Amino acid sequence: MPDAAAEKGTPAGRNEAEEKSLLAHPAVAPDLTAAYGTHPDQVIDFYVPRVQAGPGGPAPVVVVLHGGAWRGPYDRRHISPFAGFLAGRGFAVASVEYRRGDGGRAAGRWPETLDDVAAALDALPALVREHLPDADPRRTVLTGHSAGGHLALWAAARHLLPADAPWRTDRPAPLRGVVALAPIADLAVADSLAVCGGAVRQFLGGDETFAERVPYADPALLLPTGIATTLVQGRADVDVPQEVAEAYADAAARAGEVVGVTLLEDVGHFPLIDPAADACAVVAEEIAQLAW
Repeated sequence: MPDAAAEKGTPAGRNEAEEKSLLAHPAVAPDLTAAYGTHPDQVIDFYVPRVQAGPGGPAPVVVVLHGGAWRGPYDRRHISPFAGFLAGRGFAVASVEYRRGDGGRAAGRWPETLDDVAAALDALPALVREHLPDADPRRTVLTGHSAGGHLALWAAARHLLPADAPWRTDRPAPLRGVVALAPIADLAVADSLAVCGGAVRQFLGGDETFAERVPYADPALLLPTGIATTLVQGRADVDVPQEVAEAYADAAARAGEVVGVTLLEDVGHFPLIDPAADACAVVAEEIAQLAW
């Protein structure tokens, strides 16, 4: 039988330990929750800033999109400690829920997952003014982890969607920037690597609709956004390997846009949103650099 300590030294063992560390945190209840639609998953949790930070004035808003391979069992609760952590750093936080796969291993719903993210971002400025009067929606940074990182990059690129896309906007989103954490940023590369058990192909409906839907969903095809963007990626990530983030950054460069990539040594997938990990503090600093 393999030695337990030795197993922890393997990439898979380290990944399991990092996931356990993240999930060991109790869920952090929001200060309030508001609906942006009629479906039970169309809600946003709001966290008020716990301290005064930055140069003073209203707090910047950080919009959080959780990951979980767009699959039903993974909701916003697992990222609530991260949301609370950011509130403790002086940010007003809006953690968005959205419709995901219908249980089991199904990844996402088409088009409902994208419908929800678009609707939430469109509703957010008014909801912030109503529920977070001490926050400044003009200083909004969008962040997301894993599949949520994909959604964050996609949401920032809606003005570049094909003309017949229902989510297309006529101008760039009013964001100070995007900080995407271990994002599924290039769908073609992620699909070729079978990221998250083939979740990309599932999300896009399988072999029959994959090619048809990619232009409407792949952030790597929606560039340049004109919005400051940073990717934070662990070099030891076995769930979403760094090749995916690097492919997106390369695509941005070919489009004439510089995307920052912060690679963290000896860091896997989950420490980026784990308040107990040093990597989480790095993420907060990347957000702060765009917010203030």
